[in-house]
Amino acid sequence: MTLRLRLWQKLAAVFAALLVLCSLALLGMQMRMALRHEQEVVQRLSLGLAAHIAQRSELMDQAGMREPEVRALFGQLMAVNPSVEVYLLDEQGRVLGHDAPSGHLHRDKVDLAPLKALLAGGALPILGDDPRSASGRKVFSVAPLVVQGKPAGYVYVVLVGEQRQMLADDLASSSQWRTTLWSVVLVAVLGMLAGLVAFYWVTRPLRELTRRIQSFDIDAPTELPALPALRDDERDELLILEHAHAQMAHRLGEQWQQLRQQDLQRREMVANISHDLRTPLASLHGYLETLAMKEATLSVEERRRYLAIALSQSAKVGGLARALFELARLEHGQVQLQWEVFALPELLQDVLQKFELSAEAKQQRLDASFPQGLPLVRADVGLVERVLTNLIDNALRHTPEGGHVQVRLFAAPDHVRVQVGDNGPGVDPALRATLFHAPAALGPRRGENGGLGLLIVQRVVQLHGHDIRLLDTEQGATFEFALPRAKPAA
Repeated sequence: MTLRLRLWQKLAAVFAALLVLCSLALLGMQMRMALRHEQEVVQRLSLGLAAHIAQRSELMDQAGMREPEVRALFGQLMAVNPSVEVYLLDEQGRVLGHDAPSGHLHRDKVDLAPLKALLAGGALPILGDDPRSASGRKVFSVAPLVVQGKPAGYVYVVLVGEQRQMLADDLASSSQWRTTLWSVVLVAVLGMLAGLVAFYWVTRPLRELTRRIQSFDIDAPTELPALPALRDDERDELLILEHAHAQMAHRLGEQWQQLRQQDLQRREMVANISHDLRTPLASLHGYLETLAMKEATLSVEERRRYLAIALSQSAKVGGLARALFELARLEHGQVQLQWEVFALPELLQDVLQKFELSAEAKQQRLDASFPQGLPLVRADVGLVERVLTNLIDNALRHTPEGGHVQVRLFAAPDHVRVQVGDNGPGVDPALRATLFHAPAALGPRRGENGGLGLLIVQRVVQLHGHDIRLLDTEQGATFEFALPRAKPAA
């Protein structure tokens, strides 16, 4: 079943149900008003009936109810007018006399409040208890019964008797069935017509949205029209669906472009790393092959020099392999931080000692500055040491002989900032956007980005909830990152 057919069926059903409910409600209201009008007419026409019976008949004397006369009179009255039922009540509303068949009397007492309201001239219709029903109420006529000048009870006449009620119910049931049947047929026809008329207007946005969804191509995303901002109390489901589809399309397009860019970066990194591995491996292979082929003709000094070069190239390959392994672990979330509270200046001093000899060899000045009372940080000591090592090593390699590399620490409200700067040639502004991306593809500009070292630094800093950035400086390059401060002990 198509979406259009299902929607048409739902619309037709909704309209038909609404029209049926409205018609039934109006029909019920009309029936209630007609019944109330009929009750008022019957009661108004028969108001004096009970008084006439009480005045013309001797129903009670000082000894009490005259049962033979009461039954005879009530039987005659009900034979002449089968629609009424006559009862004789005492002053408390108890039924003293009646002519009901055996087993038809379900109450032996009548509530006097409606009787007094009718005698006081209340607004009609007024309903009283029906002795022949356990809970029914009907219009009535009532008159006080006086014996030798003293109140003795009431003559109570139910104006819509049991027989008339049964006949009226049968006729009403048949009429209601016919009226309901015609109402349902009429409402169904009107509902179908209304559904067909409304279908085109209701489904226009849905057809347009369907067209957009069918034409959406993630490789060549379709330009989507600008939609107005949704209100907080928006209830239009189709408009909400349009916005959801537009947002989904934009997100899918952005994510697809990111995936393609990441895939391109991975391919570039594989090509770059393959080149970086090929150079030391070729050198290592060449020197080992030379040692193997000319072992007898080489002097001891030459063999040592060749072995030293081979070991150096082997160390380069090992360092690159370790960096790749570490980056892979960081990229795939396999590194779990070992949180510790420590003093960052002490760790910095340890790292600087590792570079003192190499800095002295190139006549480079390497120092650190930090304020007294610098707060402790909460981080992974090993990973932070790797960050500082990579940044300082990167600064020394890009600083000329006689240059200066400085590490500065600053306290902030919720973190400690670290800056590693040098006075080298700096970073080309055109390369800033790709500085922390995967190594570029092979070409004349290979190696101009941050390389694996800066990639590892960026991932480690991100694991600590911050990011690394390159500051704008007049000379050289200065990298800045932050580490979270340790919370003071309670």
